[in-house]
Amino acid sequence: MKESDVQETGINLTFAMTGASGAIFGQEMLRALESDDRVGKVHFLASENSLRVMAEELGVKGRNGLVEKLLGTRPTKTTQHAEADVGASIASGSYPSAGMIVLPCSMGTLASIANGLADGLIARAADVTLKERRPLILCVRDTPFNRIHLRNMSLAAEAGAVIFPVIPSFYNKPVDSTEMARQFVCRVLAHIGLPQPGAYVWKGEE
Repeated sequence: MKESDVQETGINLTFAMTGASGAIFGQEMLRALESDDRVGKVHFLASENSLRVMAEELGVKGRNGLVEKLLGTRPTKTTQHAEADVGASIASGSYPSAGMIVLPCSMGTLASIANGLADGLIARAADVTLKERRPLILCVRDTPFNRIHLRNMSLAAEAGAVIFPVIPSFYNKPVDSTEMARQFVCRVLAHIGLPQPGAYVWKGEE
């Protein structure tokens, strides 16, 4: 992302959570985007399967007021879109956007994106991001990978996506899963030009 992409009102980003384990990573991403002054608008999407994962892992239940539940406060820049709303602004390439992040990205969502199905707003927004040559970060979350998973990751990468597996770091000695998630989010955001305060940076043996 270039500095010229950051306007006075802030950039627009699309963020999606899908039905893979690791909801805490998505929660920390949403919090980071909401608090970053360089971000003017966050378009948030949650797949149907992600709701069950959030309920089980975070105790956050239901689609109504989901953003506020995840943030723990009222959002100031985040708008939630329905997965079925294929007529939303982010479904069009003419809508200005600095990119899209999917965290966590399920293998089903990866398959839809990699094969250009555009069968819902998440896959459609990702498809638009690719065709407009904008950053698309897919934080895949599963293990082990079978050949279908690997082929779909290769297809998505060839189309322009960045495959950014949810692999937390340990050299920063995280005290809990929240810190693991926060530092992973910092790495993702730094990758698209939004370095975060408090991010751990390895400095070798200084």
